[in-house]
Amino acid sequence: MYLRSCFMAEQLATLVVLIAMSSVSAFALDRNAFTFTQYNLQVQIEPQQERISVRGTIVLRNDSGAAQKNAALQISSSLTWRSIRVGEQAVQFVSQPYTSDIDHTGELSEAIVTLPKEVAPGGTVELTVGYEGVIALDATRLTRIGVPQATAIHSDWDAIGKPFTAVRGVGYVTWYPVAIDAGNLSEGNSLFEVLGGWKARSALSKMQVSLCADMPRADLVQSEVAKSDVGKADGSKVEPKKEGPASTLLMNDVRRGDFHAGSVGGAANDPNVNMCGYFSFEPLGLTAPAFAIGPYQTMIGPGIQVYFSPAHKTNAEAFVQAAQKVAPFVTEWVGALHGTESVVELDDPGAAPFESGSMLLTPLHDTDPKFVQLAMVHELVHAALAPMGPALPSPGSAPQANFSIPPRPWIEEGLAHFLQGVYREHQEGRVAALDFMGLHRAALVEAEKSIAARGTENGNDAPEQSLLTTATEELVRSKAAWVWWMLRDLVGEDALKRVLAVYRSSDDTDLQKNDPKYLQRLVEKESKRDLGWFFDDWVYHDRGLPDFRVAAVFTRETVAPTHVTTVTVENVGGAAAEVPVTVLFGGGEVRQMVLLKGHDKQVLRVETQGRPTEVVVGDGSVPESDLANNTFKVEVAGKGQ
Repeated sequence: MYLRSCFMAEQLATLVVLIAMSSVSAFALDRNAFTFTQYNLQVQIEPQQERISVRGTIVLRNDSGAAQKNAALQISSSLTWRSIRVGEQAVQFVSQPYTSDIDHTGELSEAIVTLPKEVAPGGTVELTVGYEGVIALDATRLTRIGVPQATAIHSDWDAIGKPFTAVRGVGYVTWYPVAIDAGNLSEGNSLFEVLGGWKARSALSKMQVSLCADMPRADLVQSEVAKSDVGKADGSKVEPKKEGPASTLLMNDVRRGDFHAGSVGGAANDPNVNMCGYFSFEPLGLTAPAFAIGPYQTMIGPGIQVYFSPAHKTNAEAFVQAAQKVAPFVTEWVGALHGTESVVELDDPGAAPFESGSMLLTPLHDTDPKFVQLAMVHELVHAALAPMGPALPSPGSAPQANFSIPPRPWIEEGLAHFLQGVYREHQEGRVAALDFMGLHRAALVEAEKSIAARGTENGNDAPEQSLLTTATEELVRSKAAWVWWMLRDLVGEDALKRVLAVYRSSDDTDLQKNDPKYLQRLVEKESKRDLGWFFDDWVYHDRGLPDFRVAAVFTRETVAPTHVTTVTVENVGGAAAEVPVTVLFGGGEVRQMVLLKGHDKQVLRVETQGRPTEVVVGDGSVPESDLANNTFKVEVAGKGQ
C-alpha cells in the first residue's frame, strides 16, 4: 500500500508539472529568447546500432527584453532526452513532440525546461544535458508533402550506419540542441526563414565536439608494406596483411586543415575499439556542423583532400586532376591556397551534394571534367580564403589577400559561386556563363519575393537582409555571386583582381573600426568610380531586384539609310543597375550602357545604319525579377510605338 501511495503521489506531481509546463508552452514560451552561445559536447557514435549518445554543456544567453524562467531545447524526434541539469541540480522538464521541418523526421523532441531561477536580460545559464537515440535514413518531411520516397532519400540521405555514416546539422538533422520556431516546407520559404534567423543569432557562437565512434578492431589494422621485406628463418618473405583501410572521423570544423589526431582505446581482447577526434567551430558562423565516418582512403590535390571508398580510386583521381587544372585560375583571382577542403564521398551515387564549413559531401560518380572542374573552383576558393596565421611574403611575390580571420560570409560564398561563373565563361563563353548564373537568378527571385512579402507585412524594406548581416542562404550565395559578377562588369576584371589582392578580412570585420564601407572604398579606389549607389542598393540594403522594360520607341529616317531612334527605358524594380540597351537593325546592332536607378526612366537617342527592328534592354548580366518584358518589336519605322 505504501509503494502504491508513493507511486500515485509521484504520478500526481508529474501531472501537475505537465499541466504547468503545457500552459507555459501554449501561452508564454519564447523560443527566440535565448541564444546558444557555447556548446561543449561529447558525442559517441555506434555505427552498427545506428545510435548516437551525447553528453555535454550548453550556455544560453537571454537576448530578449524580459527575464526568462523557461527555456526550450529541441533535438530530433528520433532522439530522447535523458537528463538536464543546472550545476548539480536536476531541473524539471517536459518533453513533447513539436512539428517542424528543421529535422528530416519532420518533428522535434522539445524539452520545456523550468529553470531554477529567472535569467535576466543579458544573463546566461549553463545547462548540462544528456540525450541519445538513433539516426536512421528518414525523409518523412519530404514524403508527406508529396515527394516520392526514392527521390526524397537522395536529398535527406543523413544516417548513422555501417560502413558509412554521414550526418548534417540543423536544417537536416537536429543532433545538437537548438530552439527555433517551427518551419514547414509546405509554407513557402518558412523553413529557410527560421533557419536563417537561427544562423544569424548563432553566428558568433562556439562549439567544441569530442566525436568518438565504436569500430571493429579489424577495421583499424593497416597493412605495413615494409613487412613484406622481412625474411623468415627459411628465407621466405612475410606476406603483408590485406585488411581494409582504417575508419576515419571527419567534421566540417572551421579550423580548416586541422583535423585533430584520433585516439584508439579499448581492451586488447575487445573486438571493438573506440576512436575519437576533437573538433572546434570558433565561431560557428553559418556552418551547419556535420560529421562523416567511414573506411576512407585519401588522396591529396591542390587545396583539397579527397576521402573515397577503395573501389572508387579512379573517380577520386578525377577530382584531384580537376583541382590541379583550376588551381592557377583560382590563385590568379584570390591568391595562394592556405587551407585544405575535405571532399568526402557519399555512398549513395544519387545523393545531392552538400557543402558547409570546410567539407563537401558528394558522390564521386560524375567525373565529367567540366562539372568536376566547376566544383573544384568552388572548393579552392574556400581553400584560398581559409583563415591563416601571419606569414612573411616570399621575396618578390605579389601582394596577396590576407585572410587571418574568415571574410564576411557573403564575400566568401559570393566569390566561390561568382568564380564558378567566370570559369564557365572560360570553358564555353559568356552565353554559357550567363546560363550558369541564371540558376542563381531563379533562386534569388524566389527569395526576394518572400522578403518583399515580409517587408509589406512589417511596413519596411527588410533592412535585416543587408548582405553584411544576413544569414539567408540565397542571399549569401546567389545574390552575393551576382554582386561580384556585376562589379566585374562595372570596374573591369583587372581592377577587381587588384581589389582582392589588397583586401584584408581583418580590417573588414574589425568591430572597433566598424567600417561597413571598407570594401566599397577599395573598389572605388581601384576603379576611380563612385559606386555608392551600387553598394547602397545591393549590399547595405535589400531593395529587391530591378525589372527593366522598354517603355516607348520612336524612330525616324534622316539621311538614308541612317535612322535615329529615341528609346525610353524604365526600371520598375527597386534596385539600381547599369545595363545595355541594344537597338537591332538589318545590318547589325548598336549598344549603349545606361544606369537605371530604382523606379527611374531614361531616354536615349541611338543612330543606326538601317531601319531598327527590335530594342532590347538588358542582356542577362543583371538579375531581374522579370525577363519577359525586355524586348520591344519595332514594326513600323517613323511611328511611335
